[in-house]
Amino acid sequence: MANIDSKFIINLKGKEFVTYEGLLDLAHQKGLIGLEVEIVQIPSKENEMTAICKATAKTKDEVYTDIGDANPQSVNKNIAPHLIRMASTRAKARALRDLTNIGMTALEELAESDDVIGSNSNNKSKTVDDMELKCSRCGVEIAQGVAAYSKKNFGRKLCMSCQKEYKKAN
Repeated sequence: MANIDSKFIINLKGKEFVTYEGLLDLAHQKGLIGLEVEIVQIPSKENEMTAICKATAKTKDEVYTDIGDANPQSVNKNIAPHLIRMASTRAKARALRDLTNIGMTALEELAESDDVIGSNSNNKSKTVDDMELKCSRCGVEIAQGVAAYSKKNFGRKLCMSCQKEYKKAN
């Protein structure tokens, strides 16, 4: 039976969220053979810049489909230029939650970390720090995938440039 690793569960203000990375890991344990995304709506002024994507997750025996949306009001300002990608990630997370029978909300489905953490939060736990997507060396903002890869391979969050420098030095 497939189990989700606790490192993929994030606790924010007493509420647990699963990461997209964790859902994908669990889906592979369950035999994921396909994960496809279709853009349903491209952001435009007429639809208040709302992107909508549909994702389908498949195993040998099961197929799950769901949608995800993103607009400037539902993402933080750093993600706003990437609405289609965020809608895609949210759709995939929702389809994977169904496939893996995970009832908790995916971290990527949240509008902003402030929605859960609170803008004046003094909570500096590891889980909150992990949400900050900045290079620990130079401070540049980095994508979630880059942060996850770097944390796994270098033990800290590094942008791609700092990862290259780190590899050269070591």
